[in-house]
Amino acid sequence: MRILNITTHPDLEHLDNQKILQRNATRAIVLKGEDILLLYTERYHDYSLPGGGIDDGEDVIAGLVREIEEETGAKNISNIEPFGIYEEFRPWYKHECNVLHMISYCYTCDADKELGETNYESYEIRNGMKPVWINIHEAIAHNEDIIMNSDKKGMSIERETFLLHLIVKERLHVQ
Repeated sequence: MRILNITTHPDLEHLDNQKILQRNATRAIVLKGEDILLLYTERYHDYSLPGGGIDDGEDVIAGLVREIEEETGAKNISNIEPFGIYEEFRPWYKHECNVLHMISYCYTCDADKELGETNYESYEIRNGMKPVWINIHEAIAHNEDIIMNSDKKGMSIERETFLLHLIVKERLHVQ
């Protein structure tokens, strides 16, 4: 799978002699025309692709389907195709590590427009996550406004906005 981007958080001066925790995750790209299935997170006031951590020993595609179903209630997930890998290094303060190396495996797929019940983890409920179908250009404009003007933005918003721009460039302009 192609590498889409590799980023290092500005608070990390170097990666030498760091204790690095690697976390593999999935990100789902579900489009219906210019509408995209995203998660709105009230805590950070941003939009992100559905997805999350892959469990130990779990197949990447199985993890993708599980995360989409849990976070959005999506049904009839099909036509799963690789889109690319986004890697990031960011500060981390757990598990005796000080750097998180997040590898996000991104896939395009189809799903029904009608969503079912979600199955959020407690922190996702506390963060106010909810699935939404939104025009991709509106989501990008919203996230860019948060990047420029909000002091409560999360560390994922740059990744998510980069991916949304790339989706527009590669998936919407070819139709």
